[in-house]
Order: sequence, then structure tokens, then C-alpha cells
Amino acid sequence: MTGFGIGDVPFADGRVVAEIRSVNQRFLDVRARMPRELADLTLFAEQVAREQLRRGRVELVVRTEGAVVVPCVLDKARARTALRALGEIRDELAPGTDLPLSLLAAVPDLFVPPAGPELVALRTAVRAAIERAITGMDAMCRREGEAILGDLSSRSTTVKRLVGEVDARADGAREGIRRRLRERIDRLLAGSEVAADPTRLEVEIALLAERGDISEELTRLGSHVEQFEGALLTPEGEPIGRRLDFLLQEMVREANTLGAKAQDAQVSQLVVAMKVELERLREQVQNVE
Repeated sequence: MTGFGIGDVPFADGRVVAEIRSVNQRFLDVRARMPRELADLTLFAEQVAREQLRRGRVELVVRTEGAVVVPCVLDKARARTALRALGEIRDELAPGTDLPLSLLAAVPDLFVPPAGPELVALRTAVRAAIERAITGMDAMCRREGEAILGDLSSRSTTVKRLVGEVDARADGAREGIRRRLRERIDRLLAGSEVAADPTRLEVEIALLAERGDISEELTRLGSHVEQFEGALLTPEGEPIGRRLDFLLQEMVREANTLGAKAQDAQVSQLVVAMKVELERLREQVQNVE
């Protein structure tokens, strides 16, 4: 589901702020963006988000506000190596000239993030800011989830009603098929000298009518709807998206079979309405975890 959250934590004379945005996606994909002074904590920030999230395309932005001083320390070994290499080039190209220390300013990554207590405090602040942002996003997702639950429940009730209407008409539709078959045979035999065996004729009519029998499909479809509604009552926090998606696939399959077998205009109309609701349910279920 989609959501947004923001969290901040005091740090030094400023604060660390985390913003998180999520859009629906079947799998979890976390991308973090950090300011230069926090760049080395990018993987750490992504891991914090992954520990608490299960799906979605997540964009995480962490920034600092105010006088947040992130102390860095000089990598002395790297500085000595760089200065030695510069001295060797100086001796080769311009022996005897001065070698100012200011040249080291052009060497990248001479200053590294803090270690020890400073780093622990910084990581703690970043984690806390991210967790607060996720809490805010979860609250937004929960409100959206309640709205989706209401929509799913309403539409499944509509599908259940349509299944009942088709079931109520099924017996009458079956008799209608037999009546139309008899009328068609009577028209074909009218004026003909061919005499049909009544017993054999009834058997053939019964077999043809049986091909249009939809009682099994209605039973399975009704069972799937009951299971779907039962899944909607699953306690909060337990994932049900895949189960709902599977049940919908089965319901769509049974509805397609109903449509193929239906030889009654009213039943066909009911099945079309049913398919419309199932398609809307399928689209909505894609937002469920």
C-alpha cells in the first residue's frame, strides 16, 4: 500500500530527519538517499527499513537540520602515502621545490567517519528517526487498509448475492433448455415422415441439457466466496494477499465456466455482472499484503 511518514531525532545542536515513502509492489525494494556526511550509513539505513517492512517500493531520505556536526577523523596512513607519492613526483620533476601540505586537500577520502562512541550515537539517531518515520507511514497505511477492507467486503457480498441469483434461476434455466430443445426438434420433424423414438429423444435431450448444468460450478464458486470472506477476518498483521489472490483466480475460472455453459440470457447477464465485480476485486487485492 502507499504511505508516507516522517520522523526526527535531536542530535548535537540539530536533528536527524528521516522521510519514507512507499508505493505498492509485490516485493520489497528499499532505496536510501543520504547527505554527504551520512553517506557511509546508507546501507545501514536500508537495513533498518528492511527489518520492519515486508513489501513495497520504498524511498528513504535521511537528512540533517541545524548544527549537526558529524566529526570525521583523518586517515593518517592514507595522508602519509599520498604525501610520499607527491614528494616522489616533486623530486622527479622539480627537485628542491616546496611541497605544501595544502595539496592534500585535493586527495579524496582523507577524512573518514567517526568510530567508537561517536559512530554509535550517530547510528542510534539515524535508526530512531527511520523507525519513527515508519511508524507514521504504518498509521497512514492502516487507514488505507481499513478503506480497502470495506471495499473488498462490500464487493464480495455483491458477488455472493449474484451467485445466489444465478443458483435460484439455474433449475428454471435447465427446464428452459429442455423446452427449447423439444420445440426445435418438433420444428425439424414437422412435415417429415420420420418418426422419432420418444424414449431415445428424451435421453438425448437430457444429455444435451446436462451439458448446460452449472450446479457444480456454483457450489465451488460459493465455497470460494465463503473462504474469501473468511480470509478478510484474519487478525491484523497476518499477510493474506496471496491467499486472496489465489481465491480470486479460482473464482474467475468458475465464473468463466459459468459464462461458457450459460444458455439463459438472464444467467448470462448475472455472470457478466459477477465478472465485473471479480475484476474490481482482483485490482484491489493487489494492494493487500
